[in-house]
Amino acid sequence: MSHIIGVINQKGGVGKTTTALNLGSGLALKDFSTLIIDLDPQGNASTGVGLDQKERINSIYEVLIDKINFFDAVQKTKINKLKILAATPELSGLETEIANDVEKAFVLKKKIELNYIDITREFSFVIIDCPPSLSLLTIMALVASRKLVVPLQAEFFALEGLSQLIKTIDRIKNRLNPSLEIEGILLTMFDKRNRLSFEVEKEAKNFFGHKVFNSKIPRNVRISEAPSHGLPVILYDPNSLGSQGYKEFINEFLDRFKETEKKVA
Repeated sequence: MSHIIGVINQKGGVGKTTTALNLGSGLALKDFSTLIIDLDPQGNASTGVGLDQKERINSIYEVLIDKINFFDAVQKTKINKLKILAATPELSGLETEIANDVEKAFVLKKKIELNYIDITREFSFVIIDCPPSLSLLTIMALVASRKLVVPLQAEFFALEGLSQLIKTIDRIKNRLNPSLEIEGILLTMFDKRNRLSFEVEKEAKNFFGHKVFNSKIPRNVRISEAPSHGLPVILYDPNSLGSQGYKEFINEFLDRFKETEKKVA
């Protein structure tokens, strides 16, 4: 069975795509065959694994408008066991094109279900990188996902924005996807020298309890540099503080995921 994980936050600049990239890459490096679905029209996840625009001949957009089959758009990356369904700017026009489709929220889920046997055969994990907004594309990702990882920037307004996202997740769970669950909240851009970071962590744990990962991603220039080299930071600079933070998170994610699966079984 493939595990479908959405990485989501409606606020930009919180480390969402960076988290999706490093989670997907980290799972692949641990020998789990992984697919990243880049559902953000900006295509940053595609760039982050080294795919130029000219290499994105077939993308998730063509899959969603029924132009090509799902696996015809899946591309290899530089990382063994990691593949990607890339995004192009055309994806931003999808909402207008399918506006009259009463089942539009289910478009991505239907594509996954149609190819589920082959997806399960090839991939242990499917990571969906959502857009930084509560758009139709994000709703489609929430409907298709089973678990969610929510990057939370350690800053003053972070929890305020998160409450809006949680309401959206609850609505989707109640109306469209009863199996949807938050796997965890990941604190990003954490600065140990700043008391505010610890206050945000405390508030997050008061609200979400054990859902908050113990691992924290520090502010680190190597994380910012990595995308321009077409690599996640865990490969760009494996010894950096950013890499160490993501490696701890990946280990914790797997431990927590295995524990959750045991309870379900």
